[in-house]
Amino acid sequence: MLQNDRASIAKCISEKLKTNETHLIQQYNDSSGTIGYFFVDDLLPPELITEINNHFPDHKEMQLKKSLKENKFVAAQMNRYHPLLEEVIYAFQEDHVVDCIKKITGINDLYPDSNLYAGGISSMGKDQFLNPHLDNSHDKDRNRWRVLNLLYYVSTNWENNNGGHLELWPNGLENAPVTIHSKSNRLVVMATHQKSWHSVNKVTVDRSRNCVSNYYFSDLALTPLDRFHVTTFRGRPGQYLVNQLLKIDSVLRMGIRKLFKKGIVENPHVYKKDNSKT
Repeated sequence: MLQNDRASIAKCISEKLKTNETHLIQQYNDSSGTIGYFFVDDLLPPELITEINNHFPDHKEMQLKKSLKENKFVAAQMNRYHPLLEEVIYAFQEDHVVDCIKKITGINDLYPDSNLYAGGISSMGKDQFLNPHLDNSHDKDRNRWRVLNLLYYVSTNWENNNGGHLELWPNGLENAPVTIHSKSNRLVVMATHQKSWHSVNKVTVDRSRNCVSNYYFSDLALTPLDRFHVTTFRGRPGQYLVNQLLKIDSVLRMGIRKLFKKGIVENPHVYKKDNSKT
């Protein structure tokens, strides 16, 4: 019988990470001079992936974020959706899974985020995208540094030419990105710091590219260059006007955060658990 509680899911995750540990450590170390990352395929049983993907909510039940920066659907209030989605998200926060990630990355000071600040689930349909950006440097209370981004792709039979793939820009936005395909049942873990520019290229088919997201935080920044910053967007190469507008947007939002530590309006992208069993 298929086990779909968080403990059973976490056990599958940690076993896969341990089995591939040597390779994943090498992959992360080889890339850590720029944007450290690793990915592992076939993370969970195929039948469980199908079930997770089938229980993703319709786009009309999620929040649309659409601007020059991005075009995607997100959700963090997980008690509104099928309980399996919450179970798989929080499986990545079980202690033994976090311990595996610590060993692979060499980051011993890691805390998962039960508030799902900017985490949870996301979905992109045809022509949706995410422009190059740096993630917000801190957690919602600005107490800890955001250091790892965990992206777990669950859209079944997702082909390479469907788009919606993660792009890393280790050599800056003037140079070609490294593309990591959003292959079904693939977990990507990437470092987030002052130079972790990343994006998602446009989805080209009339399907949903679904993703389960988590962030890990730390008491210490990953690099000596790290400074507090809001989520910072830029245009793609060739998008000169968009790039200038997004630079202005970042400067204005940084100015607001210097005056108001948590911003003028509370970020709604958190899991408020008052009525949750979590």
